[in-house]
Amino acid sequence: METKAQRKIDLLRLVLIVSLATGLLTFVNVFYATYQVQRTQLIEASLDSNYNYAKKLASSTDDFLVSAQKQIAMVARIVASNYADGTFLQAEAERLRLQTDSFNSVVFVDKHALVLATSPEALALVGKTSISEGVLTALRQRRPYISAPTLSSVGNFIVFISHPVLSAEGEYLGLVGGSLYLRQTSILNRLLGTHYYSDGSYLYVVTKDKQLIYHPDAKRVGEIVSTNPVIDELTQGGSGQQRVINSQGTEMLAGYAVIPTTGWGVVAQRPLAAAVAPLDNLMQKVMTKTIPLAILVLLLVWWCARQIAEPLRLLAEKARSMHVPETEENIRAVRSWYFESQELKNAMLFGMGLFKRNIEKLSKDVKTDPLTGLDNRRSLEAELRYHQTNNLSFAVISIDIDHFKYVNDTYGHDVGDLVLVELARLMQESSRDSDVPCRVGGEEFLVLLPGVDTKGAVQIAERLRQKVEAAPMPHGEAITISLGVASWPGDSMSIAAVLKFSDEMLYKAKRQGRNRVEVYQSSLETKEQLLRQAG
Repeated sequence: METKAQRKIDLLRLVLIVSLATGLLTFVNVFYATYQVQRTQLIEASLDSNYNYAKKLASSTDDFLVSAQKQIAMVARIVASNYADGTFLQAEAERLRLQTDSFNSVVFVDKHALVLATSPEALALVGKTSISEGVLTALRQRRPYISAPTLSSVGNFIVFISHPVLSAEGEYLGLVGGSLYLRQTSILNRLLGTHYYSDGSYLYVVTKDKQLIYHPDAKRVGEIVSTNPVIDELTQGGSGQQRVINSQGTEMLAGYAVIPTTGWGVVAQRPLAAAVAPLDNLMQKVMTKTIPLAILVLLLVWWCARQIAEPLRLLAEKARSMHVPETEENIRAVRSWYFESQELKNAMLFGMGLFKRNIEKLSKDVKTDPLTGLDNRRSLEAELRYHQTNNLSFAVISIDIDHFKYVNDTYGHDVGDLVLVELARLMQESSRDSDVPCRVGGEEFLVLLPGVDTKGAVQIAERLRQKVEAAPMPHGEAITISLGVASWPGDSMSIAAVLKFSDEMLYKAKRQGRNRVEVYQSSLETKEQLLRQAG
């Protein structure tokens, strides 16, 4: 009698162990696989974002350096005929330094390295012979020149940009140069220093000699970095993205690009942990919601196993292969001829269905902006691939909130978030079922308009602009938006180019006074006609 009872207990334990092990292994397998897939996608997206940001900053810095060289070249031509007039040179030095705020200091030097004029005058170099390495190198080369970081004659760590001064007969008279201070406030570090995040992301710039010329830690400016694979790649002229361990031992996701004019490298990087943190939080929520249901299912399995063993044995056998796609149909085929076994089968099927729905929800959440509920950049890219594959025309509207920084600074980021949510709602109200409104950045949005031509897109953009301008906002003040319009394939066969065109038109709207729509058109007359029709 005791042996028979023991056999019953052993069978019950065996069934429970098999059910528990099978369910747990299947859950872990699916959970781990899902996590790894989503983690890889987040890492790739972060690498792409950093690479694109580095390219954008490299391009902006290159544009600034080219512009600075042109300013100095113009001054060199202006002063050539009066290069012996110290008063005139001093006035030109002040004008060059102050009119654009491009340089921290300006100097005129004759061909013997004698300083003729400086701005600011507090440098007290006039009448002295310059010993700055940048000045001496520029005098030797007698051509437009951008120096490597050097120590100036007054002890500043600088980049020196110069242009030769030639007389009307072509005689070399000296040079005019402007300095950018690397360890003090300058237009260069203001341009590069806007990369502020609270998650440990940062940006730095190195020369071809691996010397830091910009870093959030000003003490590191001038340091030579010798053991960094990203910097090694930059010194070879390469641009790209990769995972790297920084000097503090933190694994970073780095994107990097070369500034063409100087060969300097711009590196934007984000901690790996920060990039995958949203996924970790989301998986924890899925786990929290799934575990209680799993416990209930196991209790139900235990109760049914006590009543009868055979149907439970069959269900347990099928449960060992829950990771196989046809397992659900196999469980349905089990002959459960009494109430308890039938309920257990239904519970297992219900649990599998709920788990699948949770995974589907996870996939959807990864493609949706959590604040506004709009599609994110990943969803947008999928829609663009679909339209390109099926050769379906579309228009895009790039949208940016005007003076959004003012809202955040004045009312706080919480109110700023409410403004973003309200704009998203207005975009959804103004969209058709087939339209794809997306949030692609902080206050940057985009609407994909399938089957809409440029004229229709301009009308839609203008209606949205007017609607936003008239709508009440959470902070009690109206907001405006600037919009840029482009279409595919009308404006270009390249989708990337169309997106760039719409973005360019957005920034043109900003430059033209904001709260307006700009449309990309090869014909100015056609563009003006479209805008009049939309208005």
